[in-house]
Amino acid sequence: MSISVFDLFKVGIGPSSSHTVGPMFAAKRFLFNCIEHFPLTQIASLKTELFGSLALTGTGHGTNNAILLGLEGEEPASVDPELIPARLEGIRNSKKLNLLNEHIVPFDEKKSLVFFHDDLLPHHSNGMRFSVFDADGIKLRGEDFYSIGGGFVLNAEEIQNTTEIDGPQVPFPFHTGEELLELCAKTGMTCRELMWINEQTWRSESDIWEGLLEIWGVMQECTQRGMSSTETHLPGGLNVRRRAPGLYKELKRNQEPSPAELIDWLSLFAMAVNEENAAGGRIVTAPTNGGGGVIPAVMHYCQRFRKDFNEDKIITFLLTSAAIGILFKEGASISAAEVGCQGEIGVACSMAAAGLAAVMDCTPRQITNAAEIGMEHNLGLTCDPVGGLVQIPCIERNTMGAIKALNAARLARRGDGNHIISLDKVIATMYKTGKEMSHLYKETSLGGLAVNVPEC
Repeated sequence: MSISVFDLFKVGIGPSSSHTVGPMFAAKRFLFNCIEHFPLTQIASLKTELFGSLALTGTGHGTNNAILLGLEGEEPASVDPELIPARLEGIRNSKKLNLLNEHIVPFDEKKSLVFFHDDLLPHHSNGMRFSVFDADGIKLRGEDFYSIGGGFVLNAEEIQNTTEIDGPQVPFPFHTGEELLELCAKTGMTCRELMWINEQTWRSESDIWEGLLEIWGVMQECTQRGMSSTETHLPGGLNVRRRAPGLYKELKRNQEPSPAELIDWLSLFAMAVNEENAAGGRIVTAPTNGGGGVIPAVMHYCQRFRKDFNEDKIITFLLTSAAIGILFKEGASISAAEVGCQGEIGVACSMAAAGLAAVMDCTPRQITNAAEIGMEHNLGLTCDPVGGLVQIPCIERNTMGAIKALNAARLARRGDGNHIISLDKVIATMYKTGKEMSHLYKETSLGGLAVNVPEC
């Protein structure tokens, strides 16, 4: 196991971790691979080809924009979302790219960025191919990359390598829920404590603490921006109205919310995050962008309605939810293009349920029970974004994922941790269901709501 909590929770931009964050990383990484073999100045032209889901929904998901920014050396965590529109306009008007901000080449987008809607690269639906050429048109280098969900990117060699990549070994490795429970029982530690020790493989204790609080800070800023935005509608052409600001004003007027209004607050937080995501704002992949509102929503719910949600509980929530995320990442998938939205909203719901259960001082078995319940009731969830945009049904779907996570944690807390369906069984079932799901329902906008909503 070589996945860190900071691999699952990454600062990026909207609207998609697989279609925006991943391709931006891939584009920059490709050029860095090039300069290991020849100087950038030898490059006279380049070509990027997108396949499968990246081609089918890439325009609505901003894949083309992300690749241009990545080729110019930008990264999702540091690029300024406010400056992106002007930056892209400059590239398109000048028909030039400044590779890694070091070498300018001509760029004709229609010829240099090609969408293959009917073709796939061999290993994953989210495939992209980069090629660079010299002044005589001779190919200098070509490389295939795959964006496998949550901003994770692998090249063709890496995605075929099923063996554990050499690297530092964590003190408490686990690949299944049962192994995680056995470690907890053997050591007497909680999921959070095991993860804390494992994370020290890569970072000091102070860096882990500060890094996780920084992640929470970005989540808070994103949520607040979503609730206070003065924009009335989301970009993209569907004319989707921003609802979070109005709901926020309405809920603030009631100082003593009813039990039902507590759920409204939970929905508000999720909606605020994913409206910001849809607008291309700064967001944390948790563990993806499409499902990135679920975990922040449940954490904001804890902050507002639990008196004990201090920094220590924040760390507990994030580390515990990450432990569950690792199980899904290693045992199944968090890519909607591979397994449908059960890999995004479903996984986020399962992670959030586990994090909340840990905050409520549940036992490890109750925590895995909460995670199992969270996924069990998202099995078969399709990904069919209308217009190829991460808006309908994605924004509301995050509210439903957050509500299910709350219910799953509370159900698990009322039990003793014993359950007929184990977390490992539901993870395996999710993966099998995703593999058997028609490609029409896996982030292609070729089925479901995407083709049954009449055009205005």
